[in-house]
Amino acid sequence: MWRWRRLARLPGARLFRGASRYLPKRLYARSLIIVIAPMILLQSVVAFVFMERHWQTVTHRLSAAVTRDIAAIIDMIETFPSSDNHAEVIRIAQERLNLRVDLLPPDPLPPPGARPFFGILDEFLSAEISRQINLPFWIDTVGDSNIVEIRVRMEEQVLRVFARRSQTYASNTHIFLLWMVGTSLFLLAIAVAFLRNQIRPITQLAEAAESFGKGRPMPAGFQPRGAEEVRRAGIAFLRMRERIERQIEQRTAMLTGVSHDLRTILTRFKLQLALVGPTAEVDALNQDIDDMQSMLEGYLAFARGEAAEDTGSFDLAACLRRLEDEARLQKRELTTELEGPPEVQVRPTAFSRLMANVVGNSLRYAERVKVSARNLEGRLVVCVDDNGPGIPADRREDVFKPFVRLDEARNQDESGTGLGLSIARDIARSHGGDISLEDSPLGGLRATIRVPA
Repeated sequence: MWRWRRLARLPGARLFRGASRYLPKRLYARSLIIVIAPMILLQSVVAFVFMERHWQTVTHRLSAAVTRDIAAIIDMIETFPSSDNHAEVIRIAQERLNLRVDLLPPDPLPPPGARPFFGILDEFLSAEISRQINLPFWIDTVGDSNIVEIRVRMEEQVLRVFARRSQTYASNTHIFLLWMVGTSLFLLAIAVAFLRNQIRPITQLAEAAESFGKGRPMPAGFQPRGAEEVRRAGIAFLRMRERIERQIEQRTAMLTGVSHDLRTILTRFKLQLALVGPTAEVDALNQDIDDMQSMLEGYLAFARGEAAEDTGSFDLAACLRRLEDEARLQKRELTTELEGPPEVQVRPTAFSRLMANVVGNSLRYAERVKVSARNLEGRLVVCVDDNGPGIPADRREDVFKPFVRLDEARNQDESGTGLGLSIARDIARSHGGDISLEDSPLGGLRATIRVPA
């Protein structure tokens, strides 16, 4: 452990963590980087070796060969100074050496020109002329012309030589670069198409899992496909989904039967008490039966979780108006705010109950309540603030546990089941969200509902 901590403190590890912040987060982009980065690195190394070794070597040898030809011409002119011989030298240079040669008056050489940006030819040719001829010279290798001009100042005249650039320079390098870049782009296009085809099943599996987590229907046409590992993950997800749905159906069927049996017994109790006649004891027993029936409905609603309801459009603005009407009936002050579109995609009945439980809990224990809803960027956040007594920070998670009762609990409904916030959190989590509690700016409790919209 100590060794790993020391490695984590190394500058390279810190540099990697810093660079990882700017790397793409999606698998498709990272896969492209894994394919492209080695290709670019390999081609850069190959291009460098080619330019450094092959290209420079060929250019150096060509420049040396042209310089030897010019040196031979100068030796012939100096050995046979007659003008007739000069004509023969010019003819031989043009026919045999493919060089155009002129003899000019002994005028001063032109001033040195601007050095080219990529001056490998200028450098090698100048070095070879200085080494082999060792006379004042002037060369012009700048520009896109196919001709290189060389002037050498002799004792009584100036030798001007025009040589083809291909004679002094490895000019076919662009062909190598074009082939390298062209094949790279072709291979990259194949890699992009292949990666996209491999990533698509993973994306579809993620969308299916996300939809199932939000309680929404499975995307149409979802089938496990792709690589063997992805197929196994998709099949495992489908089997898990089937098991969960089967367990929910079995639980719902069992609770439906239990509900029917218990309601039958409670109805029998009511009938027997009705035959006894109205007395104080009978009224108390009737109240106990009503409480038991209310508790039974609460238990069933909590266990059922509204899981069988389909996703649909829910009007959040209309829900807030209903909550305002309910607050007026209870003689409470309720203000609402809505930012963003009012339509959200949730399970309408379940989400309506979620809002009613959370807001109703605040209205029961506070005089002033504020509901702020924001539906932005595909996420709905609802904050319910009140000025009630609040809940201690160390007991806030306890109120979400089913059947847990606090001494001064705010989650106890009139029947005393303590399931209001438990049902609310169960509904929120079935939508892929959650509920959290914290201190409110109004002095009481803030309940924050976060669900994907």
